[in-house]
Amino acid sequence: MDKNKFLLLVILIFLIVSFSLYQPLINIFKEEPVLVPEITSLKSINNTIEEGETLFSIFTKYGLHMEELFEMKSATASIHPLREIQVGKPYTFILDKQNYINSFTYRIDDDTILKIERVDDYFLAHKCNIPYETRILTIGGFIQDSLVSAFGTEREDYLLALQAADILAWDIDFNTDLRTGDTFRIIVEGLYSDGVFKKYGRILSIEFVNNNQTYNAYLFEHNGKTDYYNAEGQSLRKAFLKAPLSFRRISSCFSKSRLHPILKIRRPHHGIDYAAATGTPVSAVADGKVFFAGYKGDYGKLIILKHHNSFSTYYGHLSRIKSGIRKGKKVQQGDLIGYVGATGLATGPHLHYEMRKSKTPINPLRVKNVAGKPLPPAQMADFKRLTASMNKIFTVAVFYDTNDIERKNHYLQPTLLSALSISKTQ
Repeated sequence: MDKNKFLLLVILIFLIVSFSLYQPLINIFKEEPVLVPEITSLKSINNTIEEGETLFSIFTKYGLHMEELFEMKSATASIHPLREIQVGKPYTFILDKQNYINSFTYRIDDDTILKIERVDDYFLAHKCNIPYETRILTIGGFIQDSLVSAFGTEREDYLLALQAADILAWDIDFNTDLRTGDTFRIIVEGLYSDGVFKKYGRILSIEFVNNNQTYNAYLFEHNGKTDYYNAEGQSLRKAFLKAPLSFRRISSCFSKSRLHPILKIRRPHHGIDYAAATGTPVSAVADGKVFFAGYKGDYGKLIILKHHNSFSTYYGHLSRIKSGIRKGKKVQQGDLIGYVGATGLATGPHLHYEMRKSKTPINPLRVKNVAGKPLPPAQMADFKRLTASMNKIFTVAVFYDTNDIERKNHYLQPTLLSALSISKTQ
């Protein structure tokens, strides 16, 4: 064999052997292909509960697996029974390709969502709060007829009027004290979801001018509790509420000589008659103890409460007395004690309300209320900073009229809030 040919043969054999040995090393260091898991395709159903619908009928309508309904009911039994779904409430199903449920959400109310999620082979249910964005609104108006009508026609406006009345209930009787032309300005939280107004939150401060007298209230946290105080730092909670009913017309006032509508004779009327529908709740105007609860002559069904400093209050013509209200029972200010009626000597449903001191009738509208408990001195510096910030808003901000349909779309800018050192979560 030629020497050159032999050399080429040796080289060829060497290359073949080398390649054979190198190939396994390549396989060792070569990365395995990454297996990408198949992404499950999900779909959603968004709707609201319709009249007459149940979850059973909803499952049937969308062709869902009925066995999952029973599993969901079991998961929510101790949290929020699914039989309590209400008409008009929104719900969402997230489903896979085979219509098996991945999750279910249902809005229980304005603040709470029920969420049911699949975890492995079972359902897990829990409630969660609806996240809201808080904005600060400035709203104002004036009285033409009643407090409620001055705030607007929507449900949230009505609730805001109730909140304002609750805050000032110790100083203003909204049945008797209101005057045409009275004005109010309110700094209040507005709660928004996806940029859309949903409801009002807390009133942070209110200015109410009633019969040329100005009342102010400021929300302030003290010892872990929030309450309303006047500009001097005194709690607005006083010994007596101004009235046992809210937003009701007074049909007759305190008088030493009134023509009785039934007897047609003149005699003293030692109280105030609040015209209201039968069944309207009646509240205790102050802390006290039940002295009498039963039927008593012309009063019909009557409750008498004894209070401190020899005061007593009478609640007559009731349709019924709340269960548990009996002699010796202690009650707190604002507690429900009975319901408006027309028992006894009455021409129609109304509450006859009296106040006495040492058995002597007095006009409830002229009783000078005791000032509320003041903040401790250690809290006054923080309180003064708060009131200064709120007063600055009353001075520089635009207060949008309750008749302005765009009022809920106007809110204080964060830069102004920052300059005034007011937190949205205050």
